[in-house]
Amino acid sequence: MWDGLVSVMKETYTAGLGTGTVPRPVIMPLVRGELVGLVWVRPIKVGEDALTGIAELANIAAAVGADEAVLAWETHDVATACQLPVVGPAPCMNMVLATRDGHVLHQFPYSEQLLARSPEGWASVAPDWRPAPAPQPGGELMPPVQAAVNFAFIPIELDHPDPFGVTVVLMEEDGYSVRLTEAFAR
Repeated sequence: MWDGLVSVMKETYTAGLGTGTVPRPVIMPLVRGELVGLVWVRPIKVGEDALTGIAELANIAAAVGADEAVLAWETHDVATACQLPVVGPAPCMNMVLATRDGHVLHQFPYSEQLLARSPEGWASVAPDWRPAPAPQPGGELMPPVQAAVNFAFIPIELDHPDPFGVTVVLMEEDGYSVRLTEAFAR
């Protein structure tokens, strides 16, 4: 499963960067080894809204009772959006595999090969994936990602017969892009 998620994220980054955009942070909750889906962060404003928007990705994992959660984000993009210093390799796609017992940070640095530049100055690039450093058990996470990891395994208390379904609807209404697998689609 892990290798498949890494492959999907690398393909997503290659496609996004090729159109001049960095993919937004995403959470992929798993229940008993089965992927629930992918939830991309809602459109965010620089600053506190970005911190909150990324941390709230945890809601989907908490609502479904995930026993694992994978989050992916780009170092420089999240640091800029959250007005935080860049820590670690950049540009870099980061993925963290988290459970109730801890997390392991995986980093996939890349260099950018310019493909084209638009008249407005936007660059489309191709990532040239560099050797990945060793996985880091308990590795330092950016504050909004750490918050998402912390809250992903705290059950959501909703007075509703379907807390997961309600959470999906509320997140979609807030602008999160929710793509559930067939087993979890409602």
